[in-house]
Amino acid sequence: MVQRLSEVLQELARDARLSGSLVVRVHPLLLAVRRSAHLILLMPSSAWSACRGLLLPFRDALEHGTAQLVLLGPTPGGDLRAALGQGLAALLSERPSADELFVAIHRGFETMALGDTGKAGRRTLERYRYELGELLDIACALATEHDPDKLLGLILEKARFVTGADAGSMYVVEGQGRTGLAPTLHFKLSQNDSVSFDSREFTMPVSRQSLAGYVAQECKTINIADAYSPEADSLFRFDHSFDVKSSYRTKSMLCTPLVSSQGGVIGVVQLINRKLEPSRKLLGAADVDRWVVPFDERSEQLLAALAAQAGIALENALLYREIRDLFEGFVRASVDAIESRDPTTSGHSRRVAALTLALARSLQRADAAPYRGVRWSQEALRELEYAALLHDFGKIGVRENVLVKAKKLHPHELSRIRQRLDFAVRTAEANILARKLALVTGGASPDALVALDGELAQARAELDAAWQTVLAGNEPTVLASSDSERIVALGSRSFVTLEGTAEPLLTRDEVESLCVARGSLTADEYEQIQSHVSHTVRFLSRIPWGKTVARVPAIAGAHHERLDGTGYPAGLRADEIPLGSKLISVSDIFDSLTASDRPYKRALPVGQALDILGFEVKAGHIDEHLVRVFVKARVWEEIET
Repeated sequence: MVQRLSEVLQELARDARLSGSLVVRVHPLLLAVRRSAHLILLMPSSAWSACRGLLLPFRDALEHGTAQLVLLGPTPGGDLRAALGQGLAALLSERPSADELFVAIHRGFETMALGDTGKAGRRTLERYRYELGELLDIACALATEHDPDKLLGLILEKARFVTGADAGSMYVVEGQGRTGLAPTLHFKLSQNDSVSFDSREFTMPVSRQSLAGYVAQECKTINIADAYSPEADSLFRFDHSFDVKSSYRTKSMLCTPLVSSQGGVIGVVQLINRKLEPSRKLLGAADVDRWVVPFDERSEQLLAALAAQAGIALENALLYREIRDLFEGFVRASVDAIESRDPTTSGHSRRVAALTLALARSLQRADAAPYRGVRWSQEALRELEYAALLHDFGKIGVRENVLVKAKKLHPHELSRIRQRLDFAVRTAEANILARKLALVTGGASPDALVALDGELAQARAELDAAWQTVLAGNEPTVLASSDSERIVALGSRSFVTLEGTAEPLLTRDEVESLCVARGSLTADEYEQIQSHVSHTVRFLSRIPWGKTVARVPAIAGAHHERLDGTGYPAGLRADEIPLGSKLISVSDIFDSLTASDRPYKRALPVGQALDILGFEVKAGHIDEHLVRVFVKARVWEEIET
């Protein structure tokens, strides 16, 4: 067997067709023909049957298809199918010809080459499937994130992941399209797997002087193999200040624009140092030289695919924020418009909103029924905030003289009463003077004149007392029954006009206003004030709020409903009133009681205000559990800090 194998070795060495292959005798009973990474092993069939240990060093290669076995001699015993699974490629005679040897060896190498091609194709296919899956996952992630700041971090993280980049930065183009403003690049964030550093935002001009500025201006992708060895005709320069400060070494770079649906550049993603092993940290120049390679064409393709998605996602997120800012600007402008009509309640809407949000957050910590487990999403809190800010929006539809009425009479009404009383005094004086003249002409005694002076003094005193009664009754305090009787009596008194007709000192409407038992509003005016809730619902319902804050009109419009159904405007009962409305009710009452800016009443101490909230609970007007949380959490202190 050894002799025959020596003859085969000589035959192979003489065959010019195998000149590109290396033929060696690795054992007296085993020949090896190597070409590139592939190996053909030749051995006698009898040796294969008796000495299989000879193939142990080649077992992995045979199993993985990078080596094949050719047996010489009679068919070995045993299962040939098992032998095929162990790398058997051909069976030749004991003394094969040169052509038989060549064909067997050539077919073996050809089969292994085809196998490699298939494996490479499968690996490429698997890689593409993996990358496609990642891009789909990235697309889903980008589509669901609406916060621009979080989205920028997500874009950079995914871009680094699919390209194997160690670090990267994100820039946003600002000021584009604004008259008189040159666009700038706003550095938003950076990420680095190898070093930690303090990353602060800054802005810089969109200029060709920097790589990111050049990419933003030219709207093209730039791939640099080594930042410290730029091409001679490079139009931009690499700023190595970061490397100096952080002891980092930037080498390969890939920078691409994020483009909007309109074709404008809205951002730039800059990747640094593509690594052969993504998990490897670059802790020095030696690590960079060993592990960092240029970004290849596939990296560019993947980044381009991601950037196409990211550009639209970022544009949508920025538009989403712009719309949200627009809504918030509208809400706050509306609050300013409401409060400008009634400066005496300035700040009320904002305080109620702050109290309501603080109470809502405290409610999440409640450990007792019925609100145990209540949770608010960010959208729900925003909806609640808008509703609380706009809970009095309908006051814009209430007549201003009613809205700002601080006392029972409007200023012009009080002025008219004063004029009537003054006229009545002047009339009395004129009458007394006329009578005095008649007495003097008739030769009356001095005592008669003195009596007229006393009569005039009495008339003046009565009219002055009437004025004091009006002033006292005009205050929006609780009206005593005796005061009410005096006011009614004044309404029955009259004075004579220049035309000689008798007119009442107080009109029917003035008597009604002055006889209001508490507060400053008549029943009709109180109805007008109550109508602000209906106006709120009507006005707010005309605004296309969007689905995340769609309940703003309903929540704002129910803050004057009572649990027992005696509230307004719809007379809703407890289970019909939105939870947000119940929160606003508690906050609204508390702020109205403790506000120091009401000219018609003094601010109550917190303790008294809480007592009144307790009375409202006992009356069945507001929610006992919410008031308990309000008091326990001391919500009013939260908004003061």
